[in-house]
Amino acid sequence: MLTAYDDKEQVYHAIRAGASAYHAKDVSPGKLIDVIRHVSQGQYVVDNTIMDEKGIGEWLLKEFRRFGNGEIDREARFLSPLSPREMEILELVIRGMSNKEIAYYLGISHQTVKNHMTAILSKLGVADRTQATVYALRHGWVPLRER
Repeated sequence: MLTAYDDKEQVYHAIRAGASAYHAKDVSPGKLIDVIRHVSQGQYVVDNTIMDEKGIGEWLLKEFRRFGNGEIDREARFLSPLSPREMEILELVIRGMSNKEIAYYLGISHQTVKNHMTAILSKLGVADRTQATVYALRHGWVPLRER
């Protein structure tokens, strides 16, 4: 996203909405080309920092705590292709729980959690838990709670 606004909260909203990079429009042509190259390689560029999926996920979590509390689009949460149980498991993944911890917490088998995770990844078209987390955060499906 190339914009006249170089405001931290606007960066957060743009990335959450799906932007892979955010830069002020006064960027030099050479720098803009570098940013485009990074994005074309699947990376994210925010505040001149190049990040991978895990990095942007961590950045979104940090910025959510700063700007996102109370502004989740509640209607967007209902557009999720996941079942209520899958959403519950995804929320626990975002809270940092392992499959084993989720199984214990929910009183279900470890294999059942693994089956749900496989379904979650398949439905979202992502390869791993980190990508599922980023996807859910970007779409506002999962509210974050302070521990």
